[in-house]
Amino acid sequence: MRYDAILIVSFGGPERIEDVIPFLENVLRGRNVPRERLLEVAEHYYRFGGRSPINRHCRELVAALQAQTTLPVYWGNRNWHPMLADTLRQMMAEGVRRALAIATSAYSSYSGCRQYIENIEAARAAVGSGAPEVHKLPPFWNHPLFVEANAARVRAALEQIPEGRRASARLVFTAHSIPLAMAATCRYEAELMETARRVAECVRHAGWDLVWQSRTGPAVQPWLAPDILDQLRTLPAQGVTDVLAAPIGFLSDHMEVIYDLDVEAAALSRKLGLHFVRAGTAGTHPAIIEMLRQLIEERQAAEEAALCAADCCPPLRRDRP
Repeated sequence: MRYDAILIVSFGGPERIEDVIPFLENVLRGRNVPRERLLEVAEHYYRFGGRSPINRHCRELVAALQAQTTLPVYWGNRNWHPMLADTLRQMMAEGVRRALAIATSAYSSYSGCRQYIENIEAARAAVGSGAPEVHKLPPFWNHPLFVEANAARVRAALEQIPEGRRASARLVFTAHSIPLAMAATCRYEAELMETARRVAECVRHAGWDLVWQSRTGPAVQPWLAPDILDQLRTLPAQGVTDVLAAPIGFLSDHMEVIYDLDVEAAALSRKLGLHFVRAGTAGTHPAIIEMLRQLIEERQAAEEAALCAADCCPPLRRDRP
């Protein structure tokens, strides 16, 4: 399947304080989230000057991929500028007819996979006749180079723990929590558990857990657990003195990563007397760029597009009681 462009598709994030509220309104549109919760999350962004780290990552990813391919590399977001429809208009104006989309999410879930497909189709509809055909690359969580990149980040973080305590440190893998009803319709939890196991094997570290962070839903709705803060509270009684948080559920730093881990989890760890270290996200590690280069070449050489099944990763029905 021959493509004439690459399209990075991401969540998006604000660049300045004035962007924060409009950005969050885009994120939460159509969801039953109280205004007070929106304003609470806005404070997380204000703490960092209103700027999300994800945009810098996307720019770095575009530049790194552009150095590895002769195809033009574009970037469009779900929730903030550059918006997907605007990027597709630019691509159409520059003669792009068929593009391979790469989402900045490695796992199978509605918000991490299926929703991006829907976003692309909605953007194509908004552009209208002549919009480029776009095929999204399937989730790549099980690619050996994805595991290698995350293992390299964990190894680097382990070196921040004194050598004599390193083996007994608790390795806590984290990912964004989702409602249990949504988790039951996709392989998100199983994929993360397998990735965590493989990364732990690569770094030869036996003591690890998979925990969750960043839940946003109402308290009455069950989500994947345990939350990282709850897990941290259990560690001192187990004799743990050092904890390493590895956000393998995120390809790059989001506000959820830097606030939930670098601020909240780090503060709680200090209160509990734990030495807290955070591994970097995979980001633009050379193994990630090589993985994407390989996947692009494979898709270029394939006779047919590799598409997700039409019924995979369905959205959570909001009409349920």
